Formats: sequence, structure tokens, C-alpha cells
Amino acid sequence: MHVEILVEDLSGKKALDVLVPKIISGQDTFRVHSYKGLGRIPQHMKDATDPSKRILLTNLPKLLKGYGRTFQGYHPSYKAAVVLICDLDERNLQDFLEELRVILNACHPKPEARFCIAIEEGEAWFLGDLPAVKSAYPQADDQVLISYVNDSICGTWEKLADAVYPGGAKALSLKGWQAVGAEKARWADDISPRMDIESNKSPSFCSFRDGIRSL
Repeated sequence: MHVEILVEDLSGKKALDVLVPKIISGQDTFRVHSYKGLGRIPQHMKDATDPSKRILLTNLPKLLKGYGRTFQGYHPSYKAAVVLICDLDERNLQDFLEELRVILNACHPKPEARFCIAIEEGEAWFLGDLPAVKSAYPQADDQVLISYVNDSICGTWEKLADAVYPGGAKALSLKGWQAVGAEKARWADDISPRMDIESNKSPSFCSFRDGIRSL
């Protein structure tokens, strides 16, 4: 099996490049493609007018159609799938999944696909493994960490920042979004290698892990 994985930012790619080999078998292959933000599903599922901007949802109709055509050309014995991973943010989960399924069902041919949604944000997957966070950041604030409810809608990256970043989310936010993005990438580099994928407490991470394995 070969899996093409689409993620909305560089920190997601950094994490998945480490985590996916822990999930798949040695005979399976994968490739992670990072985009420059999530964006929105285009109206009437029109293809993006400027794919070079690399906004994930904006490009999704065109991407899924392309994977459908590409996978159809493979030998029947060669199995492939595409996996979309993105944050839920403030969306309604079931409504969002239905929108994604509508895009997929409009593809002819339709690629094998999975939609994996991090609730609320990708940092929820790190916070699902508090021993990994503490291993990466021994000085992390224990009270902040234990106050976190897995996959809760609470400002997840801010919660992790409050635990591990000097001055917390407020200090990090004052440096601007580029600094926030760089710090998220550093968290991915530091925490992902220490994560135990079998004991993660994030339901959305477990759904992703099991979704990959189901392929």
C-alpha cells in the first residue's frame, strides 16, 4: 500500500514524517505533502484558479480528481490511497465531513480516501501523549497539562504554549504568526519522536491511526 497524505502546514508534515512509519508496515510507503494553510472548500467545488498558492481545501477538488485518475492507472495489484489531515477549528465535525465526502463522491474515478480531522487542532495529538510532552520539555507546567481535556475545544495550541513556552501563549502571540508557526514546527520536531502511538489519549489521533491501518 502507498499512501499520499495531505496536511495544511509544515508542522503537520514534520510530525507525520515521524509518526506514520510507526503506524504502517515496513512494506508500505507514504509521502506527506504540506500546504500553506487550510482555506475553504470552493463554492460549487470549482477547481482552484491559482493552485500555486497551495491552500489545501481550495485545491482539494482538483487534488482528489487527480489522485482518482492517477490511481486508476496503477496496476491492480498496486494499492494506493489519499489521506487528508486537517484541523477542525470551529467547524461542526459532521457537517465538515459531509462536505468532504461530497467532493470525493464527485470524482470520477473516485480515489480510495480517508479524512482525518484533528479536534480541535493538531497540537491535540501531542497533548494526547503527556509523557512525550514532558520528555521533550521537562520544565513543562504540570498544572496546565493535567487541566487539558483530550480533544476539547479550548484553544489547543495556546494550551500547549502555556505549558511549554516561556510566558505562554500570550508571549508567543505577541511575536506574530510567523513565530507561532515556527514554534509549532519545533514542537513537532521535539515531541513526535517521543510519542507512543498505542497509548495516545486523543480520540482524533486514534481515529487517524486506525484509519491508516484500515487501508
